[in-house]
Order: sequence, then C-alpha cells, then structure tokens
Amino acid sequence: MRKFFVISLIFLLILFTAIIKNSTKKIDEDIFVLEENIRGLKNEFENIKLEFEFLSSSERLLDFQKSYFEYDLIQKDIKEIEIIRKGFDHLKLKN
Repeated sequence: MRKFFVISLIFLLILFTAIIKNSTKKIDEDIFVLEENIRGLKNEFENIKLEFEFLSSSERLLDFQKSYFEYDLIQKDIKEIEIIRKGFDHLKLKN
C-alpha cells in the first residue's frame, strides 16, 4: 500500500512537472514573438521619426519652398487663419 502511494506521488509529480514545463514553453514562445514584433516596430518607428525630423526641420522646409514653390507659397499672419467647420447643410468660419 505504501509503495502504491509513493509510486502515485512520483507519477503525479512527473505529470505536474510536464504540464508546467509545457505551459512555460508556450509562454516563452509568446514572449519571443512579442519581442520580435516590438523590435520590428521600434526599427520602423526610428526610421519614421528620423524621416519626420529631417523633412520637417525649418531649414529643410525653406529649401523645399525655394526649390519647388518659389512663387506659390506666401506668408500669412496667424490672425488671418480661420477654422472651417462643416455642418450638415452649411460651412462655418471661425477665427
């Protein structure tokens, strides 16, 4: 009788160890996939951030204006800018 309990206890411990090992393996795989996704998104974010900072710098914008829009762009006073709000049947202008 005592041998039966010892053998069943060892069997249960082996079974629980296998279950825990499989569940931690699945969790590790999920973590790895998420880390790879994050790594790719970080690289993409850095590239987009660099592109944004390069293209939106004031010197770069002035170069674009001189190169492509020499006579098309005019400077406006900020007080002249109005907000257009679209209603159901009309447009509203607001300073």
